[in-house]
Amino acid sequence: MLKEFKEFIAKGNVMDLAVGVIIGGAFGLIVKSLTGDIIMPIVGAIFGGFDFSDYFIPLSGAVTATTLEAAREQGAVFAYGNFITVAINFLILAWIIFLMVKGVNNLRRKEEEKPAAPAAPPADVQLLTEIRDLLKK
Repeated sequence: MLKEFKEFIAKGNVMDLAVGVIIGGAFGLIVKSLTGDIIMPIVGAIFGGFDFSDYFIPLSGAVTATTLEAAREQGAVFAYGNFITVAINFLILAWIIFLMVKGVNNLRRKEEEKPAAPAAPPADVQLLTEIRDLLKK
């Protein structure tokens, strides 16, 4: 069982997946910062200085707070602004991944378009070519 486990872990696909998950997690943090710290403040400034993250509907009469964090402490809330922010994060992440995949596909197409080196002719054809060249001299 230990040997099988070692073989499973040593496979390239498992290692590639592990690297992908780690890089994906780090990339997610970058996108979250990009949207939360750069894009959303600009969108908020364009639309009158509001912040999507504090848009919510109280689901309890006890909720009187004006910020989402404080409102959650008071009771149940429908945090649609937070959902909008997460949806924008997703769209940005999907767009960046699309551009990356498109770039890789373009590189692959260029590699496929390169003409392959001509294959060496069979031995009998080479021999006949040498004989022909000798006869020409």
